[in-house]
Amino acid sequence: METLLTQADLQALGIIPEELQKQFLRVSNGLISNGVYSRDKVLTLLAQLLENPKKFAFSRNKLTNLGVAVKKLADAGTAIPLTEYAQGLLAAEAARTPVYELPALPGQTTREFVLRDEPLPYHIYGASQIEQGALNQMQTAMQLPIAQAGALMPDAHQGYGLPIGGVLATTANTVIPYAVGVDIACRMCLSVFDLPATMIDSEPKTLKTLLGDHTHFGIGSESRKKFDDTLFERPEWTATKPIRELRDKAYRQLGTSGTGNHFVEWGELEVLSDDLLPTGRYLALLSHSGSRGFGGNIANYYSKLAMQKTKLPKEAQHLAWLDLDSEEGQEYWIAMNLAGDYASANHHEIHNKIARALDQSPVVRVENHHNFAWKEKLADGREVIVHRKGATPAGLNDLGIIPGSMTQPGYVVRGKGFAESLNSASHGAGRLMSRTKAFQTIQKKDVQKALEMAGVTLLGGDLDEAPMAYKNLEQVMAAQSELVEVLAKFSPKIVRMANGREKAED
Repeated sequence: METLLTQADLQALGIIPEELQKQFLRVSNGLISNGVYSRDKVLTLLAQLLENPKKFAFSRNKLTNLGVAVKKLADAGTAIPLTEYAQGLLAAEAARTPVYELPALPGQTTREFVLRDEPLPYHIYGASQIEQGALNQMQTAMQLPIAQAGALMPDAHQGYGLPIGGVLATTANTVIPYAVGVDIACRMCLSVFDLPATMIDSEPKTLKTLLGDHTHFGIGSESRKKFDDTLFERPEWTATKPIRELRDKAYRQLGTSGTGNHFVEWGELEVLSDDLLPTGRYLALLSHSGSRGFGGNIANYYSKLAMQKTKLPKEAQHLAWLDLDSEEGQEYWIAMNLAGDYASANHHEIHNKIARALDQSPVVRVENHHNFAWKEKLADGREVIVHRKGATPAGLNDLGIIPGSMTQPGYVVRGKGFAESLNSASHGAGRLMSRTKAFQTIQKKDVQKALEMAGVTLLGGDLDEAPMAYKNLEQVMAAQSELVEVLAKFSPKIVRMANGREKAED
């Protein structure tokens, strides 16, 4: 049996008041004699407690009561200074364990973590345009013990866990399902045709019919005829039980767009740089949607699992992570990447069907996605997992589309590879108000007036997606001018969305 602690051991850590020494010895020696922790481990835990009693006081562990007692002393102005010996224990432990983890109790299947006292520094783009709720969420994310770096895009607004528009790099073996988002791999896809943009005015009926025949919206929307279903031959569809159970649903929904801010629209693309196409005006098709019910179910399943496995303070509970070296983490990573390929296939189904009906092949197709996690390296060489929730990759020469609202032009951009933004840019204009507020404050007549002034025909949609519910994209673009270069401008003209009052899936 290991040697128990004595008063001399306690004094070697710090000047612990006599009235607390009995409690310290009783708890510490109970852990040692019952084989919960080794003597050395208990000494290290006590040093950690004296250094940060708040962490232990507010987390469920065997030292909680001691943490509360020491915190009361600190709050009363009687902090217990650490000896050199205690500081040496802390330094040795920090070298072994970079994450601030409270030890699991015997038989405990969850792990409890506390947040850093201060958030890591991160860059904010367009801070004056971002609501306080989103800023608060980003602060919390940067206090995670696994956080390595971050950035907040100018289209940011409050979400669950990580704000929409948040970019978060975590340690290389961790992934946060809610920092990826519910609509996994939601993306933009643009097909440009070698046809004049004047077709929008000369043949609007034909273009509307093409949208009606080859797009499907709504929560339960499905498509019967497939253009290319070879994605479903991949072995990943049998990799895990959740994937297997969702395969048939995913197949039925291939080539559909869902609800919320998802759309398929015709518009005019004004090419401003020969790097994309010869300058001029082209007919173009733009779509926005994600991985439908497949991605949503995967996100919900593994987010709940992460919150069961990784316990965090209430304000950070939706930022619970899975370890990639665990079975659950590997399952999620496989499912997330499959959802990414599935979301891409959804867009390709729509674009290819419409191109075939139009008897054209696109001369250029540009696609980029958000709500995803990538294995990347920071500028200093550290390997990390970069979560972009409502933010898109903008690495050097990366092409992407940043849409505006249905009456506001969007842009085709090329990334500049800016390290401070973690090679990221916004995914759109970003919401100016919540859906609830939009329904409460926006009038249909005002939406109709805005559509008429912009020369836009809207098929479906509702007040929560009204143009005035979104930020001014010009201001968003100005705030990220160092992140991306504009190559072309896309102006929506015929927009199809889900019918009103359906629950948003974005």
